[in-house]
Amino acid sequence: MTDFHDIRFPLDISRGARGGPERLTQVVTLASGREVRNSRWAQSRRRYDAGVGVRTLDALSAIVAFFEERRGRLHGFRWRDQLDWKSCPPSQTPTALDQTIGVGDGVNATFQLAKDYGTGIATYRRAITKPWHGEVKLAVDGVVQPQPGHVATNAATGVVTFAPGHIPPPGSLVTAGFLFDVPVRFDIDAIEVDLSAFEAGEIPRIPVVEIIA
Repeated sequence: MTDFHDIRFPLDISRGARGGPERLTQVVTLASGREVRNSRWAQSRRRYDAGVGVRTLDALSAIVAFFEERRGRLHGFRWRDQLDWKSCPPSQTPTALDQTIGVGDGVNATFQLAKDYGTGIATYRRAITKPWHGEVKLAVDGVVQPQPGHVATNAATGVVTFAPGHIPPPGSLVTAGFLFDVPVRFDIDAIEVDLSAFEAGEIPRIPVVEIIA
């Protein structure tokens, strides 16, 4: 069995969830008082709490069913981050010019979807591996490429492949716009809920963590 299920966590629950990116930074304070800081992770990692979005017994029951299908932490799944699920700002609609994903050399036919954060010398590039099927737009030097036809997108990996005869020429700018999910898994193997406390307003803790998939 695959360790990733290509299914999205219930949107009505994830809309109320809490979370975002985290990093691991080692900070050492020297005798002089100066700090030496070292990033232990090359990439950030997203964490969420799905329990915050649970407001009814029906929603809790849906999470239990979803949890059982995933066998706890065993299988990954798709998660929509309500703050960050577009190649453009949240209020806008993606276009094929949103993100630069590569520069053509006349030979390379494959490019990984990616999203840049920031605009300065420390811009962070995040690989996008779970785009929405049918929601990826691609362009070469500003000219939108038809799909299928000139190019195809793998919704399971985020890799785009140009067909023979349509490979981006040397120096051409390859850009993309897309909607995407975050690959995650549950970060627990047991859901424990006190129904009397839940009915009194206590929020269950159901952690979810980003994975490489």
